[in-house]
Amino acid sequence: MKFNTKAIHAGQKPEETSGAVMPPIFQTSTYVQEAPNVNKGYDYARVANPTRTALEKLIAGLEEADQCACFASGCAAMDAVLKKFRPGDHVIASNDLYGGSYRLFREVFEPYGIAFSFIDMTDMDAVETARTQNTKLLWIETPTNPLLKVADIKQLTTFAKEHDILTVVDNTFASPYLQKPLTIGADAVLHSTTKYLGGHSDIIGGAVATSNTELMEHLRFQVKTTGAVPGPMDCYLTLRGIKTLHIRMQRAVENAKIIAEYLDKHEEVGEVIYPGLPSHPQHKIAEKQMEDFGAMVSFTLKDDATETAKEFMSNTRLFALAESLGGVESLINHPASMTHGSIPREVRYKAGLKDSLIRLSVGIEDAEDLVNDLKEAF
Repeated sequence: MKFNTKAIHAGQKPEETSGAVMPPIFQTSTYVQEAPNVNKGYDYARVANPTRTALEKLIAGLEEADQCACFASGCAAMDAVLKKFRPGDHVIASNDLYGGSYRLFREVFEPYGIAFSFIDMTDMDAVETARTQNTKLLWIETPTNPLLKVADIKQLTTFAKEHDILTVVDNTFASPYLQKPLTIGADAVLHSTTKYLGGHSDIIGGAVATSNTELMEHLRFQVKTTGAVPGPMDCYLTLRGIKTLHIRMQRAVENAKIIAEYLDKHEEVGEVIYPGLPSHPQHKIAEKQMEDFGAMVSFTLKDDATETAKEFMSNTRLFALAESLGGVESLINHPASMTHGSIPREVRYKAGLKDSLIRLSVGIEDAEDLVNDLKEAF
C-alpha cells in the first residue's frame, strides 16, 4: 500500500462484534475472563486496551515496524526507553534537542548514574570522539527542535551498528509521512503523538515503533509495570487524526515553503532556518532521506534581543503564541523562554539557540493569510 492508503487502513479492520468502521472507544478498566488467565487477549486496561491496540498497529504500519507501544506522552515514551539502561551506561544525544528531553536526561536519569554527552549529530567526528566503551544509545533528533539540523540517519546508524549501539530517532518533527528512520537503519522511532500524528492540539500521547524484539519486550514491561499509558479516548482521537495526516502534512509543508521564502528576503530577519532552503547546511541530506522538508520554520531577528522577539510575537494574530506544534493551526514560539527554558543559556548559545530565535509551526490555513499576518507583525 502507498502511504496515503496506509494512513487509513494499516493494521485496521472492522470491529468484530458490530462491524464498526472506526475502532470503538473501549472505555473499560477490566475484562471478563473465561477462566483464570484465560481471556480474549485483554485482562486489565493498564496492560492493553483494544482502542490502543488499533492505534499501535496503525503507527507500526506507517513506520514499517513490526510493533508499536503507545504511552501517555512523548516524555513517558522517552522515559520508558531510557529505563532500559543502567548506571555506568552512556548516551550520546543531540545538543539542540527538545528542552523536555534535555531535562529528563540531565535531571532524572543522570543522577541515577547514566552519563550523557550532548553533541552536534551532524558532525560525525564529534560523534566518534564522544563514543566510549559504555555507549549504549544514540538519541537522534532530526530535524532537531528548534534549530532544524538534519542528521544523516544512515551514517549514524551504520556507525552505531559497528559498535553495538542502539539507535532511537525522535521522528516527531517529520512524521512518517516525510521520513521513515527504520527503513534507513534505525532500531526504533519515537513520536510525541501530541504533535503531527494527533494533529488537532487536543490530545497528549507518545509512541515507540520498532522491529527490535528485545526492545519491544522492555517497552511492554514498562507499560505493564509503570503504567504511563494513554486513555482510550486519547487513542481514538489520535487514530482519527492520523487518517488525515497525509493531507494535513502536504498542505502544511506547502505553506512552510512559502513562509520560509518570504522570511528569507525580509530585511529585519537575521537568519532563516528551514531544510528546504538551499542555504540550509544539511539541505542535501534532507533531500536524500526525507520525502519533503517539513512544516517547521525557525528564524532569528537582526536585533538579537529577547524583548524584540517577544514584541514581534505579541503582534501576530493568526500565529498563536503557544507551546507545542503540529496542529492544523499555526503557532509561534519563543524557545529560549518557552520550550527550551529548562536549558541553561550558555548551553543554548553554544548549540546556536539565540535569544531572538522564533519557531513557527506552520498550519494548514491559507498561505497568503499567514504571510500577511507576519507582515503586520513586522
